[in-house]
Amino acid sequence: MMEIKEIQELIKAISKFPGLGPKSAKRIILNLINNKDELMKPTINALVNVYKNISRCNYCGALKSSKDECKGFSNCSYLQKKFSKICVVETIADQWSIESTNVFSGYFHILGGTISGSVDKTKRLLIDSLLDRVKKQNIEEVILATSATVEGQTTAYYIEETLKKTNAKVSKLA
Repeated sequence: MMEIKEIQELIKAISKFPGLGPKSAKRIILNLINNKDELMKPTINALVNVYKNISRCNYCGALKSSKDECKGFSNCSYLQKKFSKICVVETIADQWSIESTNVFSGYFHILGGTISGSVDKTKRLLIDSLLDRVKKQNIEEVILATSATVEGQTTAYYIEETLKKTNAKVSKLA
Protein backbone atom coordinates (compact mmCIF):
# COMPACT_ATOMS: atom_id res chain seq x y z
CA MET A 1 0.00 0.00 0.00
CA MET A 2 1.30 3.38 -0.97
CA GLU A 3 1.77 5.60 2.07
CA ILE A 4 0.56 9.14 1.54
CA LYS A 5 1.46 11.37 4.47
CA GLU A 6 -1.82 13.34 4.51
CA ILE A 7 -3.93 10.17 4.47
CA GLN A 8 -1.82 8.56 7.21
CA GLU A 9 -2.29 11.65 9.40
CA LEU A 10 -6.04 11.56 8.79
CA ILE A 11 -6.20 7.83 9.61
CA LYS A 12 -4.33 8.52 12.84
CA ALA A 13 -6.71 11.38 13.75
CA ILE A 14 -9.94 9.52 12.93
CA SER A 15 -8.71 6.40 14.75
CA LYS A 16 -8.80 8.40 18.00
CA PHE A 17 -12.61 8.60 17.89
CA PRO A 18 -14.37 6.16 20.23
CA GLY A 19 -15.22 2.89 18.51
CA LEU A 20 -13.07 3.59 15.46
CA GLY A 21 -9.79 1.92 14.70
CA PRO A 22 -7.43 2.21 11.74
CA LYS A 23 -9.54 -0.08 9.51
CA SER A 24 -12.72 1.91 10.10
CA ALA A 25 -10.80 5.15 9.62
CA LYS A 26 -9.49 3.92 6.26
CA ARG A 27 -13.01 3.04 5.10
CA ILE A 28 -14.31 6.46 6.16
CA ILE A 29 -11.45 8.25 4.40
CA LEU A 30 -11.89 6.27 1.19
CA ASN A 31 -15.59 7.07 1.23
CA LEU A 32 -14.82 10.76 1.73
CA ILE A 33 -12.24 10.79 -1.07
CA ASN A 34 -14.59 8.99 -3.46
CA ASN A 35 -17.39 11.45 -2.66
CA LYS A 36 -15.55 14.75 -2.35
CA ASP A 37 -18.38 17.06 -3.39
CA GLU A 38 -21.31 15.21 -1.85
CA LEU A 39 -19.66 14.12 1.40
CA MET A 40 -16.22 15.59 2.08
CA LYS A 41 -16.94 19.25 1.39
CA PRO A 42 -20.13 19.45 3.53
CA THR A 43 -18.38 17.51 6.33
CA ILE A 44 -15.40 19.86 6.29
CA ASN A 45 -17.68 22.91 6.32
CA ALA A 46 -19.74 21.52 9.21
CA LEU A 47 -16.60 20.71 11.21
CA VAL A 48 -15.19 24.20 10.63
CA ASN A 49 -18.48 25.79 11.74
CA VAL A 50 -18.59 23.69 14.89
CA TYR A 51 -14.93 24.43 15.63
CA LYS A 52 -15.47 28.19 15.24
CA ASN A 53 -18.90 28.59 16.78
CA ILE A 54 -19.62 25.92 19.41
CA SER A 55 -18.23 25.87 22.94
CA ARG A 56 -19.21 24.82 26.44
CA CYS A 57 -21.09 27.22 28.67
CA ASN A 58 -18.85 28.16 31.60
CA TYR A 59 -21.85 28.22 33.91
CA CYS A 60 -23.92 25.08 33.22
CA GLY A 61 -21.56 23.11 30.96
CA ALA A 62 -23.99 22.71 28.03
CA LEU A 63 -22.98 23.24 24.43
CA LYS A 64 -23.72 26.72 23.13
CA SER A 65 -23.21 28.82 20.07
CA SER A 66 -20.52 31.45 20.61
CA LYS A 67 -22.92 34.04 19.13
CA ASP A 68 -25.64 33.44 21.70
CA GLU A 69 -26.21 33.04 25.38
CA CYS A 70 -26.41 29.49 26.58
CA LYS A 71 -29.61 27.90 25.35
CA GLY A 72 -28.93 24.43 26.64
CA PHE A 73 -32.15 22.54 27.26
CA SER A 74 -32.96 22.68 30.96
CA ASN A 75 -29.84 24.70 31.63
CA CYS A 76 -29.08 28.44 31.68
CA SER A 77 -31.70 29.98 29.39
CA TYR A 78 -34.41 27.39 29.85
CA LEU A 79 -35.88 29.26 32.76
CA GLN A 80 -39.46 29.61 31.49
CA LYS A 81 -40.29 26.74 33.80
CA LYS A 82 -39.09 26.88 37.35
CA PHE A 83 -37.72 23.51 38.34
CA SER A 84 -36.75 22.56 41.87
CA LYS A 85 -34.30 19.82 40.84
CA ILE A 86 -30.94 19.79 39.11
CA CYS A 87 -29.26 16.66 37.75
CA VAL A 88 -25.47 16.70 37.83
CA VAL A 89 -23.72 14.66 35.12
CA GLU A 90 -20.13 14.23 34.02
CA THR A 91 -20.52 14.78 30.28
CA ILE A 92 -22.92 16.12 27.68
CA ALA A 93 -23.38 12.54 26.45
CA ASP A 94 -24.65 11.65 29.95
CA GLN A 95 -27.17 14.50 29.76
CA TRP A 96 -28.36 13.33 26.34
CA SER A 97 -28.82 9.78 27.67
CA ILE A 98 -30.95 10.94 30.58
CA GLU A 99 -32.95 13.34 28.38
CA SER A 100 -33.73 10.55 25.93
CA THR A 101 -35.60 8.66 28.67
CA ASN A 102 -38.04 11.56 29.19
CA VAL A 103 -38.11 10.65 32.88
CA PHE A 104 -36.28 13.61 34.45
CA SER A 105 -37.92 17.02 34.62
CA GLY A 106 -35.47 19.61 35.83
CA TYR A 107 -32.25 21.45 35.11
CA PHE A 108 -28.99 19.78 34.10
CA HIS A 109 -25.47 20.67 35.15
CA ILE A 110 -22.58 19.18 33.15
CA LEU A 111 -19.35 19.03 35.13
CA GLY A 112 -17.05 18.32 32.21
CA GLY A 113 -15.38 15.28 33.76
CA THR A 114 -14.52 13.89 37.16
CA ILE A 115 -12.00 14.47 39.90
CA SER A 116 -9.00 12.26 39.20
CA GLY A 117 -6.82 10.85 41.95
CA SER A 118 -3.66 11.78 40.10
CA VAL A 119 -4.55 15.33 39.03
CA ASP A 120 -6.69 17.92 40.83
CA LYS A 121 -9.34 18.80 38.23
CA THR A 122 -11.68 20.59 40.61
CA LYS A 123 -10.63 23.93 39.11
CA ARG A 124 -11.71 22.84 35.60
CA LEU A 125 -14.94 21.21 36.74
CA LEU A 126 -17.98 23.43 37.09
CA ILE A 127 -18.54 22.76 40.79
CA ASP A 128 -18.43 26.41 41.90
CA SER A 129 -21.06 27.35 39.34
CA LEU A 130 -23.19 24.39 40.50
CA LEU A 131 -23.12 25.77 44.03
CA ASP A 132 -24.03 29.19 42.65
CA ARG A 133 -26.96 27.77 40.64
CA VAL A 134 -28.29 25.85 43.64
CA LYS A 135 -28.32 29.04 45.70
CA LYS A 136 -29.64 31.45 43.03
CA GLN A 137 -32.31 29.16 41.57
CA ASN A 138 -33.54 27.91 44.96
CA ILE A 139 -32.88 24.29 44.05
CA GLU A 140 -34.45 21.87 46.52
CA GLU A 141 -32.84 18.65 45.26
CA VAL A 142 -29.53 17.88 43.55
CA ILE A 143 -29.38 14.49 41.87
CA LEU A 144 -25.84 13.22 41.40
CA ALA A 145 -25.65 11.08 38.26
CA THR A 146 -21.90 10.47 38.20
CA SER A 147 -20.42 7.16 37.11
CA ALA A 148 -19.81 4.23 39.44
CA THR A 149 -16.04 4.52 38.92
CA VAL A 150 -13.70 5.60 41.70
CA GLU A 151 -13.35 9.01 40.05
CA GLY A 152 -17.13 9.37 39.63
CA GLN A 153 -17.80 8.47 43.25
CA THR A 154 -15.00 10.76 44.46
CA THR A 155 -16.56 13.59 42.48
CA ALA A 156 -20.01 12.83 43.90
CA TYR A 157 -18.63 12.81 47.45
CA TYR A 158 -16.82 16.13 46.88
CA ILE A 159 -20.00 17.73 45.50
CA GLU A 160 -22.06 16.33 48.37
CA GLU A 161 -19.65 17.87 50.88
CA THR A 162 -19.67 21.19 49.00
CA LEU A 163 -23.49 21.30 48.96
CA LYS A 164 -23.77 20.78 52.74
CA LYS A 165 -23.63 24.59 52.98
CA THR A 166 -27.01 24.76 51.21
CA ASN A 167 -30.48 23.53 52.12
CA ALA A 168 -30.67 21.32 49.01
CA LYS A 169 -31.31 17.61 49.43
CA VAL A 170 -28.61 15.53 47.70
CA SER A 171 -29.51 12.17 46.20
CA LYS A 172 -27.77 9.71 43.89
CA LEU A 173 -28.97 7.50 41.09
CA ALA A 174 -29.35 3.85 42.03
